Amino acid sequence: MNNMRQVISLILGGGRGTRLFPLTKIRAKPAVPLAGKYRLIDIPISNCLHSGINQIYVVTQFLSVSLHQHIRQTYRFDNFSGGFVELLAAQQTMEGGTEWFEGTADAVRKNLRYFDEKDCKYVLILSGDQLYRMDYAKMLETHIQTGADVTIAAKPVARSEAHALGVMRCDDSGRVTGFLEKPKTNEEIDMVSTDPSWIDARGIPAQGRDCLASMGLYIFNKELLFDVLNKTNYSDFGKEVFPAAIRSRKVQVHLYDDYWEDIGTIKAFYDANLSLSQNAPPFNLFDADRPVYSRARFLPPSVLDGAHISNSLLADGCRIGKGTRIENSVIGLRCIIGEGVTIKNSIIMGSDYLETEEEVAKRLAEGKVPCGIGSGSLIDGAILDKNCRIGRHVQVVNRLSLTDSDKYEPCYIRDGIPIVSKDATLSDGWTM
Repeated sequence: MNNMRQVISLILGGGRGTRLFPLTKIRAKPAVPLAGKYRLIDIPISNCLHSGINQIYVVTQFLSVSLHQHIRQTYRFDNFSGGFVELLAAQQTMEGGTEWFEGTADAVRKNLRYFDEKDCKYVLILSGDQLYRMDYAKMLETHIQTGADVTIAAKPVARSEAHALGVMRCDDSGRVTGFLEKPKTNEEIDMVSTDPSWIDARGIPAQGRDCLASMGLYIFNKELLFDVLNKTNYSDFGKEVFPAAIRSRKVQVHLYDDYWEDIGTIKAFYDANLSLSQNAPPFNLFDADRPVYSRARFLPPSVLDGAHISNSLLADGCRIGKGTRIENSVIGLRCIIGEGVTIKNSIIMGSDYLETEEEVAKRLAEGKVPCGIGSGSLIDGAILDKNCRIGRHVQVVNRLSLTDSDKYEPCYIRDGIPIVSKDATLSDGWTM
């Protein structure tokens, strides 16, 4: 049997996503829009499909409606493939009452019944809020060839980055012998650091990097996963299950050294999106062999009427007026942008719908703001969530260099970045 057909993938949707607020005000983290036309969940699902895995569960419990809608409309398989992408939300059961998931491991424990398939030998556990491209078949090959009980993906990093990550120590065979979550001091890092020559010897240029950081991607033998979760009350993989497995089981490292970004904060989300608009982006959306899949939409081409656009991504269904300048930005689906608008270093997520000319005329006659960005407005260093109604001569700029503020609601500031929340309206002349 093809080994990949023995794998069930489980994508963890994360908790409340407070560090991504207000983008997670009305949606789960994996449903947050990415690069103008995708959602974060499309990344791990696309990686699975390209790796030959088509049995995929997504576990979430917070604000899952839009995520469920996206999955239902996007990932449909024929009746003969046996493939699926299913959402597993916290639910009331005959055994367990109405308890919420208490952590990543607890979320899997409460859904074990769905992985008890006779043909399933391995469970691949992924995160729903990371940007990277990986062939999981290579990771499974490492797992099988080394006879591991658990295999974890690791990326070499400099010790200056180690304080925010889980760091592993390995023996010469690549077996994990130590793990420390977010080491704070050089002494702690020394306990789990790796000689750069060990990394070089495995075909990856260490370039001075001496730490192996956990990417939070695991392959478990199904029997072990069931045994661990049924016999313990561990709630978290990274903090409890993984360290315990190191002590009693064979845990193997799988090295990875390509672009990988954990999109857990507004700053990480902002930087990752804008990096995609560059001429040589670290994550290539134009890979014809391994495209990122998403919902198929039937939108008209974008129309540019004398606009100047540089170093930017532009999605379908947009109308951009005369004299508008867009620099180093991401422009999402169905963006309607007026004349003389300036957009710099910003993410405009677009709209879920297009208003007709009659609807726009009616709103203007009633003194209301239509969907889109009005003429003469300035958007600089900001994020506009979906369906925003931005009036004429509006300025969304953090001129006071505030770090975090709710003073200008429905425009919030996080990590120094102004974020206009979904469905918000900023009237003509609004400024911060």
